[in-house]
Amino acid sequence: MINTDVLVIGAGPTGLFCVHQLGLIGLKCEVVDNLDKIGGQCIELYPDKPIYDIPAVPECTGKELTNNLLNQLKPFDIKFHLSERVDEVKKIKNDWIVKTNNGTTFQTPNVIIAGGVGSFEPRKFSQKDCEKIENKSLFYSVKDKKIFEGKKVSIFGGGDSALDWAVELSKNSHVNLIHRRDEFRAAQATTDKVNQLVKAGKINLYTKYQLAAVNGSKKLESIDIKHDNEDLKNLKTDYILGFFGLIMQLGPIANWGLNLDKKTIEVDTEKFETNQKGIYAVGDICTYPGKLKLILSGFHEGALAARACFKLARPNEKYRFEFTTSSKTIKDRLGIKSD
Repeated sequence: MINTDVLVIGAGPTGLFCVHQLGLIGLKCEVVDNLDKIGGQCIELYPDKPIYDIPAVPECTGKELTNNLLNQLKPFDIKFHLSERVDEVKKIKNDWIVKTNNGTTFQTPNVIIAGGVGSFEPRKFSQKDCEKIENKSLFYSVKDKKIFEGKKVSIFGGGDSALDWAVELSKNSHVNLIHRRDEFRAAQATTDKVNQLVKAGKINLYTKYQLAAVNGSKKLESIDIKHDNEDLKNLKTDYILGFFGLIMQLGPIANWGLNLDKKTIEVDTEKFETNQKGIYAVGDICTYPGKLKLILSGFHEGALAARACFKLARPNEKYRFEFTTSSKTIKDRLGIKSD
């Protein structure tokens, strides 16, 4: 059981700014995100796409914005729980008991949902046999690349993730790269690198092929892939990696007893609290009259939600608003020497 002042669900820009605001006022927090990396939509969907509406920043990419927000968090000791989805939220006395799909359990008086448009779920293979080997021999993300060393790995997909991992794993593994089309959707530099490795015999490339079957009695032994012209090939395989992009779903949040408006969570505009005391929603996932789905709006919502958490986290203390320019306490938390 992990005890914390605040649990933040979502490691996108709004979630990261919440963490920063919580750190400034002296509250401890932990962060859970369903993705395997920090940055939310900014990193997963448009890492290199310019953003033009961040105050005082004329232009930046999703990657640059995420890196800058992470730099702001350096003074604080923040634990990120990535590739974990919150499945259960239960109220016990004055605290919330929160459990993830990995079995991680938190006890906290405050939960801030900064989940963007919900949880990102990987698009999966349609074959039912694939469900039996999921998280054993078949994965939709890579947590530990060491398990693939010296193994036969069949990677499906034609985007950045598929090609990036094909390049990386080809250093120590036998890689098959299978794509249903004959053109990739990845960055040109990555595509060029893959083509070089194919010519060098480091990657076996199969285009216009899709998964037809997985074979093996107790463990995965091989796969069958089918060409558009019905040609079948059998490939010896120890592991399958599927990178078909993500779908966005509200997920288990829909079962937490929160007031919903379609796929968003209703909140007040004083604390951005939901109908459940101690649970807040900020960013694209929340709704209220006049709501704008802008990153800067999420920052405003997160700042107010963070300060609302203080009362429940420190019931015997009174919150005092302070400016970062003049507060010795805040400067100490940031590791800045006061004059």
